[in-house]
Amino acid sequence: MKKMSKYLLFGLMMSFIFTSCTKEVQIDIPGYKEQLVVDGFIETDLPAIVLLSKTNDIYAGTNIQNYIDGFVSGATVIVSNGTVTDTLLEVCTDNLPPGTEETVAAFLGLPVEQIVNLHLCFYVSDQLVGEVGKTYNLTIQNEGKIYTSQTSIMTPKYLDSLFWREEADVPGYGFSWARLTDPPATGNAYRWEVKYASQVPFSKPFGPFSDDRFYNGLTFEFAYENPMSFSDPNLNPEYRGYFKQGDTIVVKFSTLGQKEFRFFDKKYNQIYSSGNPFATPLNIPTNIEGGALGVWAGFSPTFDTLICQ
Repeated sequence: MKKMSKYLLFGLMMSFIFTSCTKEVQIDIPGYKEQLVVDGFIETDLPAIVLLSKTNDIYAGTNIQNYIDGFVSGATVIVSNGTVTDTLLEVCTDNLPPGTEETVAAFLGLPVEQIVNLHLCFYVSDQLVGEVGKTYNLTIQNEGKIYTSQTSIMTPKYLDSLFWREEADVPGYGFSWARLTDPPATGNAYRWEVKYASQVPFSKPFGPFSDDRFYNGLTFEFAYENPMSFSDPNLNPEYRGYFKQGDTIVVKFSTLGQKEFRFFDKKYNQIYSSGNPFATPLNIPTNIEGGALGVWAGFSPTFDTLICQ
């Protein structure tokens, strides 16, 4: 009986401990607030291009009509380099100038056959093209609100060399390699893009943006895979990620500012971790003032052609 009482007392104590540690947690999820999203850039020798859209409720349905409805038309978009001030023209994909379809499709990330049948509008300059060393101010007026941003086209950085190296265990296939000497100043940031010589839009590999936090002032070699191979349905999966011996490719290596880099770095980290419940939540920074999200970015690219042999 005494032994039974001890077990009963122990059971009551454990029950008290576990019930006393239970706490109802209430999470106050903030309501949805619609915001303007800016996706704008200006490159050396190219006109300024700005795409405007609106954020969407995470609980809203996902379909092509919601995607189309998210684009913003009728805004006033102004870009100035301190000398020339240009109000950008609104252009829509169902009324594109002949010959621009593939370039616009690459910018929007949609196939040509889709964009020409959709009414998606963006804004483009007809008076300004990017120049190295110049700063570009962006002003957007939409629904009674004003948003501003600033970016610069920096001095381009050239690769020391570009070469193809065959993988020993995959004869006839390999990665594209480059040698880079990073300047001694800290904060340099770069974007890597590539395409086949016969292809129009450039493609971005995994992790296309980097900065010099780990290699400032150093000379080093690095490799990139072939991003076009992953969408080739006729390619043997064994060879995906590689360039084939005999391929001719064009590498576009661009310099950008640190603020712009931080946006793209966090954006791609979020894309790569999407759906992972263990990933660290990220707040993507923006260089847009006035309450909008997104980025206004200047790029200064260099181009190299490589024959894989």
